Formats: sequence, C-alpha cells, structure tokens
Amino acid sequence: MADAPVSFLPLGAIIQELKVGGLNIVQGFPEQSHYPQYNDPFFGETIGRVANRIGGAKLNSLNGKTYSLATNNGPNNLHGGVVGWGKQIWKGPTPVGVRAIPGAGELTDGGESVKFTLTSPDGDEGFPGTVEASVVYTVGKQGQDGKDVLVLGIEYEAELVDGAEETVINMTNHSYFNLTGGPSIEGTDITLATDTYIPVDDGGIPTGGLGKFAKVQTSKKFTLGAVEPDIDDCFVIDEAASSVPIDTRSSPLRKNLTAYHPESKIHLEVYSTEPAFQFYTGKYIDVPEVAGVPARRARSGFCLEPSRYVNAPNVDEWKGQTLLKKGEKYGCRIVYKAWKE
Repeated sequence: MADAPVSFLPLGAIIQELKVGGLNIVQGFPEQSHYPQYNDPFFGETIGRVANRIGGAKLNSLNGKTYSLATNNGPNNLHGGVVGWGKQIWKGPTPVGVRAIPGAGELTDGGESVKFTLTSPDGDEGFPGTVEASVVYTVGKQGQDGKDVLVLGIEYEAELVDGAEETVINMTNHSYFNLTGGPSIEGTDITLATDTYIPVDDGGIPTGGLGKFAKVQTSKKFTLGAVEPDIDDCFVIDEAASSVPIDTRSSPLRKNLTAYHPESKIHLEVYSTEPAFQFYTGKYIDVPEVAGVPARRARSGFCLEPSRYVNAPNVDEWKGQTLLKKGEKYGCRIVYKAWKE
C-alpha cells in the first residue's frame, strides 16, 4: 500500500496519514522516530489496554483483588498508563488480503488490509493477564453520488491467554482530525450522534449516571470556534450499559460524528459498533515544530474516540463492557469515511 492515501506505523499501530484531496487530515509526524519524544497528545495511537481514565489508578475488584496502575493523569490512569499500547512496538503491518468492511457499504475499489499484533504480558503497566491483541486496517473507496469517498475500516480484537482468569480491555484509536489545512479546527461544523453524556468530576472520573450535555446541543450542527465550545467528554449512544457485550463486532455500525469544513470542502464521518465515544476539541495540544512540520497548539485537531464508558472497570453496572474473561474475545469496529466536494 505504498501509494495508498493512508499510512501506518508499527509504533502504536499508529495511523500516520489519512489523505483526502491531497490533504492529510490527521495529526502526526514525518518519521516514527519523532513519536517517542513528541507525541504526548497520543496522535493516531491504538489505545490500550484501557482507553480513557481509570479512577484512582486502581482496578478495585478483578480476580478477587485490587490492582494498582500508573498515575499518569493526576491521580488517575489514562490510556493504558505511561507506556500503553500506543507507545509500544507492534508486529506488522502484515498484509491479510482484500476484505469487506461489514456494514459500511460495498467498496468500489481497494479493500486491501493489513494487520498489526501485540502480546501484552501479565503485569504490563499493572494490568493482569497476558493478552494477545490485534488491529486490522482496511482501506478502500466508494463512489457515492459522484463523490470519491475514502473508507478506512478498523477492527480490534483481544484475547486473554495466560496469567489471570480475567482482565479489562477498552481499545480505540486516538487520531486528531483537522479538515481545514490550517493550524486550527476553527470553522469546522460538527454534529454528534447524541446529547447524552457522562458527567465527570474535575479529574475526568464519572460522578454517577448519565446526563444531558448543556454546553451546546451536540446532536444538532454546531461550529467550532477559536476557543469554544471546549469539549472533552464521553457521549453515550447505548444507555443500556449493562447489556453491552465484550465483543461488539456483530452490532450494527452507528454514526458517531459528522464533520465538514466549508472552505476546504472536506467531509468526515465516523461510525462504530461501540456504546460511547469521547469527543475532545484539543485544548491541551502543545507540540513544537518537528522536522519542518509547524508547531501544533491548542485546537489544532479534534478527537472522536469510540469506546466503552469511562472508568467502566470500577462501576458495577458498567463493568461488563470491559471485563474480558479467559475463553472470550474482546472486539469492536470503527469506520472513517472522508471526501472532498
């Protein structure tokens, strides 16, 4: 896939480029060697074992005990710890032939797929059990109403193979999108799938239950300004929290986000099989100029991270979403569709 519009890296199974109309709409760096030093924002990373925050950096009840994790976000654990899966070297990319993307519509061109695999040992960043994880990327195109639509399908799988009877998993991709071609996401029109979200405390840990997002009506089109709305919240599509399976891959794809920038004329849609997604407008991005790529500052990209609920491993009603037992498989699917008018 040397000439493909999408490129990946073994480090973190990272999405390095996603080109639409000649513009790379995801944030990244020119070389893999730049990421360890500069990628504090998690640009393009495959996040694991557990995306988002775990309260108090503890798994309160797993295998009949408590596990302490790294505190890398205030008192909490964020995105798998100090050296989470997005900062580890994966095996790949290994070609796995041409595949369909279930539920995403028929591909009119492409479908070439590559696989990355990672073995995460028992105790990796404090998490119990040896886990074998994989991500398969499928790249293709669709012709829709005269549009040439780029499609990227992502399929995650994880299996607990040794060292414990149960562990927790919540994988996602942490790409930052910028449809403008400029230094800021200002002027981008956004519509999210829902106004339902998980209220959190100052550290980003849920305070209990669900609520209606009040800052802006996210289920109707709103425009990102230079500073506002400032959003970093987990939105919920499936409110039946206790019925979400550990493997959502057989669930239908549901649209999470629609984005459009009127000057670049670039459109983006994100779909997933997941019950929730984090939407983040990039307030804390602070990356210097690297190898001729201009500095990236606040709001140089926005994230849409399909996932399970925040801190699910420590909430009884939500725990089943992330609880992976021996003999089971964790799985989920994400699809990006992008095109230029």
